[in-house]
Amino acid sequence: MSIFQNLSTIKHTIPKGVTLVAVSKTKPVSDIQEAYDAGQRVFGENKIQEMVAKYDELPKDISWHMIGHLQSNKVKYMALFVDLIHGVDSFTTLIEINKQAKKHNRVINCLLQLKIAQEDSKFGLTKEEINNILSSYDYKNMENIKVVGLMGMASFVEDEQQIKNEFATLKTFYDELKVHHTQFNTISMGMSGDYELAIEQGSNMVRVGSAIFGNRNYHQ
Repeated sequence: MSIFQNLSTIKHTIPKGVTLVAVSKTKPVSDIQEAYDAGQRVFGENKIQEMVAKYDELPKDISWHMIGHLQSNKVKYMALFVDLIHGVDSFTTLIEINKQAKKHNRVINCLLQLKIAQEDSKFGLTKEEINNILSSYDYKNMENIKVVGLMGMASFVEDEQQIKNEFATLKTFYDELKVHHTQFNTISMGMSGDYELAIEQGSNMVRVGSAIFGNRNYHQ
């Protein structure tokens, strides 16, 4: 099927109120333009250099999301335009985002990444670390970032119950935090293989790539 048809199919499976992030990493500008022409406006990249190059070439009403593991020294390259940074997994990174956003007189929205997967390969913070960040004096004095929710990645396993449990852990913690942090409005969980399970467990933002654009070629 075409990108247009894939998008149409996926959008019919996503309830109102759930944001679809089209994960366009490794895909050419022409594919993103095709998705854009089909009405998609939110795109996610996991490499800053690639996102910057695409930003320069594509329409400026696109909402760019940084979804990959973030290196602090590269934040400066996207601070001018990035709309949401999903995977903030250290306080040091948050400090750098605030610093770079200030240079552009912007407030950048961020999600803190909770480690919910049992795999060691996944990044993320513990609940205690997230609570410590949100209650810290330094965080409360950052004027150029806004933490608007949480992000998480489930284990890459066949066991649906394990995946559901991991998503449920994230949703429960999100609900607990939202009581005291009323700016929270985003819980980003779910990818091409498990986004329907994530939505069942309360996700309101899903990151879908291969189901829209087809398999990626990492050797290009």
